[in-house]
Parts: sequence; structure tokens; C-alpha cells
Amino acid sequence: MEYPLGIQSPLLKQKLSPKAAKAKAERDLAFAKTDDRRAKKAHSQRMHRKNPGNKGMDYDHEDGRFESVKQNRGNDGNETKSESGKKYKTK
Repeated sequence: MEYPLGIQSPLLKQKLSPKAAKAKAERDLAFAKTDDRRAKKAHSQRMHRKNPGNKGMDYDHEDGRFESVKQNRGNDGNETKSESGKKYKTK
């Protein structure tokens, strides 16, 4: 599909060399497997099973509620760096 004004699809992968792509995949997987991330993922899945009407939304561990993907991953407009290292309830 052709996008106007040279805008690229957000679904395209980053343009990385094979070596850089492999290193990034390893970093991402290592981060996804940390105890904190696993606990948040399991908790989010439990919340989605309890509330099946929230399909297509993310569970926000900071606010304890479901939010749109855009709002949650953008940290409510405050970007994500300020959220780094915080501990949230996952039970």
C-alpha cells in the first residue's frame, strides 16, 4: 500500500542490520522474561478473563483499570521514561 507524503506504515519493522536485529530480539526477549514483566503479563491475562468486554484494550497496572492501547503505552501523555523502575500491584 502506498502512503501519502512518504509516510510509512507503523506496522513496518525497524530497518536494522541482521546483526543489530538479532541483538535487539535478544534484548527484548530477556526484558520480557524478567519476573516483573511475567507477573504483569499474568495479571493482565487474569483481568482480561474476568472482564471479557475489554477486548482491544490494555490493562494499566498504574491506574488499575483498562485503557486504550494508545493511552496506556504513552503513559497517559507523560511518555514512558518517567515510569521506569516503578513497582505496581499484580495480584
